[in-house]
Amino acid sequence: MFLKLQITKINMRMLKSTFLVLFTTTTVFMSSCTKEEECTVVCLENQILSADCNCVTQVVEPKDDEVKTGLLTSNETWTADRIYILQGKVVVDKGITLTIEPGTIIKGSKGVGSLAAALIVARGGKLIAKGTAEKPIVMTTIDDNIKLGEKFGSNLDETVNAQWGGLIILGNAPISAGSGATAQIEGIPADDTYGAYGGSDPADNSGEITYVSIRHGGALIGDGNEINGITLGGVGSGTVIEHVEVVGNLDDGIEFFGGTVNLKYGLVWAQGDDGYDIDQSYSGTIENSIYIAGADSDHALEIDGPENSINADGKFIFKNNSLKGKTGEYADWRSNAQGSLLDNYFFGFSDDADMELDDNAGVQANYLAGNIVISGNEFVLPAAVTSLASIFKDTFATGDDAKFKADMTAKNAAVTAKTKGADVAQFGWTFASHKGALTGF
Repeated sequence: MFLKLQITKINMRMLKSTFLVLFTTTTVFMSSCTKEEECTVVCLENQILSADCNCVTQVVEPKDDEVKTGLLTSNETWTADRIYILQGKVVVDKGITLTIEPGTIIKGSKGVGSLAAALIVARGGKLIAKGTAEKPIVMTTIDDNIKLGEKFGSNLDETVNAQWGGLIILGNAPISAGSGATAQIEGIPADDTYGAYGGSDPADNSGEITYVSIRHGGALIGDGNEINGITLGGVGSGTVIEHVEVVGNLDDGIEFFGGTVNLKYGLVWAQGDDGYDIDQSYSGTIENSIYIAGADSDHALEIDGPENSINADGKFIFKNNSLKGKTGEYADWRSNAQGSLLDNYFFGFSDDADMELDDNAGVQANYLAGNIVISGNEFVLPAAVTSLASIFKDTFATGDDAKFKADMTAKNAAVTAKTKGADVAQFGWTFASHKGALTGF
């Protein structure tokens, strides 16, 4: 009995000793987790890793609003810890880069004419505005009650417009303007050299613009001349523009003056004039984008061609997009227009809406030569429209409306449900989605 008892005590000591070693080792491991690479915890975007391997939400103290005006003379970074106020035109001049961090809010002051607030990227300047779906960059009016850290305000909707200007990006890519290979963007006086656009570099790079929402713009800058939500003048294909939104702009949503830049995952909602406006031999691709008409909207697409022989062969491609009408037309091909509409989905348009080859000899010639292609598109016919053919019109005095209707009926389809168009899942970050405007897409 005595021997057995001693052995038991010895075993208990060994067990206790072993436990202490294990406990000590574990304690040392836990307390030694002071470097991020030794932790397996993955924190959220707005959190940091503490010394004990816990995720801690960052507390960002808000800073006073910062007013911006005139030419930027050195590289700048605008951050999400303050709101930036545009006082008049703010210009990213040649050789300057403006970087805007995710989640940054920019508000335009009220004003018309020369006092209209706008952010302008001149030829040779660069804008790096890379938001994210969780932290989009918001450009809006000073009357918007959106606050730091928010994606949406609560006091304005898509019907509020003309409260400030918009975003203007100018590049060195080819254009076909009436003035030649270069031109002055509308709304900028001729003696302001930062308003020039166009050149000979199709791959010109004006920066990267992603997850940017532009709201309530289109201020009047002249008689019958308002700023578009996004104006792209001679912007080259080296520029990245993806996941951008224009809501409630008085004039056009996004207008392309020549250039070769591509647009992917764009959204235009409730503009006062045209949704996507194409001019001066724009030859890029617009794809996987959305259009939503408002009560005062005109054309979903207004398409013009080259204004002279410079870059006269440029043709745009508009494909895999979804367009929801209300008032206004599907599309108008005007003044020597050329390009392709492929595999798009149109619905919600009014009974009298049409897609028209305008009364222009150049448009008629381009159509007959195969420089206007409208194919693979799906149309949900309005209630009072009984045939797909009635949507299409050739209004040229000596044109052939019957041929146009027959061609379009053969190459496109009337449907009750979509099989083509944009991927609506890409737009959950938008103001339009927040307001429930993506129903039916």
